[in-house]
Amino acid sequence: MGKRFYITTAIDYVNGAPHLGHAYEKVLADVIARARRSMGEDVFFLTGLDEHGQKVQQAAQAEGKDSQTYCDGLALQWQELTRVLGLSNDDFVRTTQARHREVVQAVLSRLHAEGHFYKEAYDGWYSVKEETFLTDKDRNPDGTWDARWGNVVQLQEANWYFRMGRHQQWLLEYIEANPAFVQPESRRNEILGFLRSEKLGDLCISRPRARLGWGIPLPFDPDYVSYVWFDALLNYYSVPAAAGDPAAQIPPATDSKTTGSALAAWPADVHLLGKDIVKFHAVYWPIMLHALGAPLPKTILAHGWWQKDGQKMSKTTGNVVDPFSVITEWGLDAFRYYVVRELAIGPDGNWTDDSFKSRYNAELANGLGNLLNRSVNMLNKYRDGVVPAASRELAADAEAAARETADKLAGNDLQDALVAIWSLVNRANLYVEQTKPFSLAKDPAQAARLDEVLYNLVESCRVLAVLLWPFIPGTSEKIFAQLNLPGTPGDWRLATWGGLQPGHKVGAPIPLFPRKDLVKK
Repeated sequence: MGKRFYITTAIDYVNGAPHLGHAYEKVLADVIARARRSMGEDVFFLTGLDEHGQKVQQAAQAEGKDSQTYCDGLALQWQELTRVLGLSNDDFVRTTQARHREVVQAVLSRLHAEGHFYKEAYDGWYSVKEETFLTDKDRNPDGTWDARWGNVVQLQEANWYFRMGRHQQWLLEYIEANPAFVQPESRRNEILGFLRSEKLGDLCISRPRARLGWGIPLPFDPDYVSYVWFDALLNYYSVPAAAGDPAAQIPPATDSKTTGSALAAWPADVHLLGKDIVKFHAVYWPIMLHALGAPLPKTILAHGWWQKDGQKMSKTTGNVVDPFSVITEWGLDAFRYYVVRELAIGPDGNWTDDSFKSRYNAELANGLGNLLNRSVNMLNKYRDGVVPAASRELAADAEAAARETADKLAGNDLQDALVAIWSLVNRANLYVEQTKPFSLAKDPAQAARLDEVLYNLVESCRVLAVLLWPFIPGTSEKIFAQLNLPGTPGDWRLATWGGLQPGHKVGAPIPLFPRKDLVKK
């Protein structure tokens, strides 16, 4: 077996509840993973949790719990999110797992033995909220600290540092030579601008255990634990490494035990993450891998943030979108469709309840849902549900939509892939208005023409089920069920025109997306 297509999300910090941004990122990754599987690739999709650090330790203490118990409780909620979103992830990593800890400590030992770390005293400013050291360059022009840093304290302590600055020129040249490494282009330009204008300092990779006990101990200095970001970034590598991936082994090999055949996934094909953590993934992470001598990921793909009604989301003001509530009221596929169709990967987006309802009613209920309902209904009404002789009147439209969709999916352009799919939805609905099968049915002399129309409609619905499977898999499977087709629509080869055989009998029509009242509650 060859290398698997490897996609990851960022791992979520367990100091809060899941929100729209978390759900959005996971749905995007799931669409990419499903699309690749549909097109015949073997995929490994990883998501998970970042459970170490000072904020977790403090939150656990505030609740009177030990840190592991606190994390175990929150992990259940985050794992439930993967189920509610219908994710097809192959693994779920927690940075408190032994498999991860062993690989992190092996990496630390390797880099320390090769002279990449040094110990030095620090006297300066520290953001407790962000768990990072600050300099005067981080101050506002008036000398104050921005609110995003939270409580800033003066700190005097010795720590271990990673010689990151020595790799700045290498990284700059690498990103310049590999345009696909950081995407979209706006984020690539942002990182290039930083590397060209700022001197890259060395990275503090430890915290004294006397101040922070909740972390992975440094194997070469037990008085310290690993900095949470150094630990967290390694999750993408630790999972395949612990599973025996030959491209992610650390000499000397880790003590992790591999069962069965080794996973062949590294390097990652896509790291999907939010724009706020691009620097960690596009600067710190590749330098860590470069120092380790490991292959670099192919693409770091950064998405934007969501606003609600044009304003930043805030629990304090109640200006939030709860994905669990939306899915409960409107259904999973309506949520998945909206977040992908409304926002391209890259820019920021704006959620409004009106736009959600509008897309639901116009595109899902009236567009896709109505097309399937009347196609299956007319076939049952006029031909007892039996598929007539094949016809290719809409074949070119379906084939063009499939080609365009495949091209957009290959470039991770998910929004435009949906636009391409809806070109077939719209064409088929227009075809109904143009051919008027309900009128043809009244004229026995038009029986052959009615057969052609009915075939084109139900076959278009079958093709649409295949194209839509990465995005709204539950709906695709419902379409197959109504067409009385075996298996699932998760095989791109089924998008070829002519799959419905004459004489095949379809099932009964059932609304895919029941219309909702447009009046505000």
